[in-house]
Amino acid sequence: MTIGISIALILASCLMILLVLLHKGKGGGLSDMFGGGFSSNFGGSSVVERNLDRLTIITGIVWFVCIIALGLLLKP
Repeated sequence: MTIGISIALILASCLMILLVLLHKGKGGGLSDMFGGGFSSNFGGSSVVERNLDRLTIITGIVWFVCIIALGLLLKP
């Protein structure tokens, strides 16, 4: 059980890093380098940004639940 939650935590952490880097930045930062500025040139980018926000929030919730579950399982 602990190994499965640990693997889910690692995957959620990597996905969270990727999703945060894909967000549209206020300046010309890493998000523009990885394609964040590319999607803003097309129409309908608000739908893409909204879906990216939702996916980031869901990933953050999964990450938080994994942290709490591991804390409860490993509690002495």
